[in-house]
Amino acid sequence: MKNYEEFQKSGQANFDTAVKNFGQVNNSVQAITSEVNGYTKKAIEDGTAAFEKLIGVKSVEQAIEVQTAYATKAVEDYVSQVSKLGEMFTNLAKDAAKPVETAFANKR
Repeated sequence: MKNYEEFQKSGQANFDTAVKNFGQVNNSVQAITSEVNGYTKKAIEDGTAAFEKLIGVKSVEQAIEVQTAYATKAVEDYVSQVSKLGEMFTNLAKDAAKPVETAFANKR
């Protein structure tokens, strides 16, 4: 009977840990989704603004200036966003691995 109670307590503890971990992972995924949505909205707005500027240019040189400025900013924003998302995914992986690390540490 004692072994059954220990087994039950261990199972409950593992379940509680899994539920807590799922909540943390879910929060991280929501943050990543929000970040991607914000970046996408901004990229569309920037592209639309650049297109509107291109419509109003009077020379090829102006068009090249507008396009170059837009392309430069778009690449800079993209690199920044990829870096930020990389950090967020790294943190997500670390958070997801914590319960496994803790479980192994407790079993030793």
